[in-house]
Amino acid sequence: MTDASEPPAARPTGSSGVLRALDAAGAAAARELGGHAARDEALAEYVPERRTLGIPRAARMTPLGRVWRLGVLLVDPDGRLFATGRVVRAERPVRRSTPAASIAEQRAFAAAAVKGGFAEGETVNFGAVPVDPDELVHAAASGPLVVVDDALFVRWNPAQPDALTPLDRYLADRVELLVNPPSGA
Repeated sequence: MTDASEPPAARPTGSSGVLRALDAAGAAAARELGGHAARDEALAEYVPERRTLGIPRAARMTPLGRVWRLGVLLVDPDGRLFATGRVVRAERPVRRSTPAASIAEQRAFAAAAVKGGFAEGETVNFGAVPVDPDELVHAAASGPLVVVDDALFVRWNPAQPDALTPLDRYLADRVELLVNPPSGA
């Protein structure tokens, strides 16, 4: 049993290497994206409709900051990585006949983004889960990141467990696409 006050350096060599690689990869991606003023997006928390002292409060999105979306990962300006959750474009609610519940749900999320103060048309990421370094070390996985032989990989397709790419290469490719988007994108 280890003391909770032990410094991270007390972890085994392999796990400290994984944590250093995680920090370095996120920081390098954030530096590169920030240096090129790449297009970023909002990160928010969805707060469902509720009653406060009997007064109904509409669902809304609470701003948490800015992130760059890199496929299955988000990275914030501090280099923290998140598993991409849901994405919506903020738009005012309109009355429309809705053929499917999923479309109605998406429209409700879009309206909640506007209620939270996001400008119409802004892309808002919500339901994103931070990559947990402790979980990554102890369970060898956190969100789309997995550890194989003390190396970090991204599972870029959740439906295919073997769809793994080294984290550094995945981030480099995604950063390049965001910094220099293909013609017409």
